[in-house]
Amino acid sequence: MEKQDITILLVDDEPDILEIVGYNLSSEGYHVITAENGIKAVKLAKKKKPDLIILDVMMPEMDGIEACEQIRKIPELQNTIITFLTARGEDYSQVAGFDAGADDYITKPIKPKLLISKVKALLRRLKAEEGEENITTIGELTINRDEYKILKGKEEIILPRKEFELLSLLASNPGKVFKREDILNKVWGNEVVVGGRTIDVHIRKLREKIGDKKFKTVKGVGYKFVI
Repeated sequence: MEKQDITILLVDDEPDILEIVGYNLSSEGYHVITAENGIKAVKLAKKKKPDLIILDVMMPEMDGIEACEQIRKIPELQNTIITFLTARGEDYSQVAGFDAGADDYITKPIKPKLLISKVKALLRRLKAEEGEENITTIGELTINRDEYKILKGKEEIILPRKEFELLSLLASNPGKVFKREDILNKVWGNEVVVGGRTIDVHIRKLREKIGDKKFKTVKGVGYKFVI
């Protein structure tokens, strides 16, 4: 996928951010569209189907957390990467963002070159996933990496991107204990800084949707998938 074929939706209520960040992304060759609040972001995302969405958290009418939740409910946007770009760095805000289905969390102010680097890293994941052709069946669970679909028996379960990737990783080798640092590197990437609670939040969500007994905590080490 060429840069000009990649659409990035930038959402922020500050005109300066839209102008500066939008300019830097456009200068890199990406197709950039903008919205100044969550309501417009959801409508634009559904219409344009962007590859990457960069969301501010604190916005009028609908904040970024709610917008992210709404976007993740749209089936055709399950593969869209969502990252928050916000001045809020509190742990609870980050957990809320990941809980809503975000893939990353970038704290501003951020230098343009670093932002571009992070955007490229996120889009590399998308490119790598496009090349995967893999369907895994474990018991009653089927993981379709091509279509980002989970089947539990005949029931289709829709998972946000990071929950899907975490499940896919753990289920790729049932019984193996994946260390927390390995999970962070493989699911979030070593270029992304996230809090230690991030994995726990996603495991909790997977237990609710897939089954509590499928995921075992190995204290002080990490997690494993149990058949």
